Amino acid sequence: MSNEPTGRVARPSTKGRPAVLDDSRPIFLQIAELIEGDIVAGALAEEAQAPSTNEFAAFYRINPATAAKGINKLVDEGILYKKRGIGMFVATGARTRLLERRREEFFHDFVQPLTREARRLGISADALADMINRSNSDPVLTERSAGRWMH
Repeated sequence: MSNEPTGRVARPSTKGRPAVLDDSRPIFLQIAELIEGDIVAGALAEEAQAPSTNEFAAFYRINPATAAKGINKLVDEGILYKKRGIGMFVATGARTRLLERRREEFFHDFVQPLTREARRLGISADALADMINRSNSDPVLTERSAGRWMH
């Protein structure tokens, strides 16, 4: 038996993934988010084979139909595509599309509320930029964001 790689880049595992899915949110969405996260992080490259429905079902002990629903969501969005008889693969350009979508979500979810609150508090754009720059140079925050300092 050969030790050659199978060409499969990622499989359900606890490394970088929650060992338990969150029951308060739809499981199929969490499966889709796990795959998206691997694509954005570069752990699942474009044209690489994604974990199968059965692998997710076995690893997380969920119904295969639930795992398939999460995977099919990504197929519908053009993030994954199916090679008949082989499996699901990451589409070319998927990482770029996901990054663009996440940046837009970041803008709506964080930047807009931040700037609205800054205006309410009378904080100018320059003062807000200074605060952001100061937070980037704060050694405690820098160490924490780098994963070197945790409580």
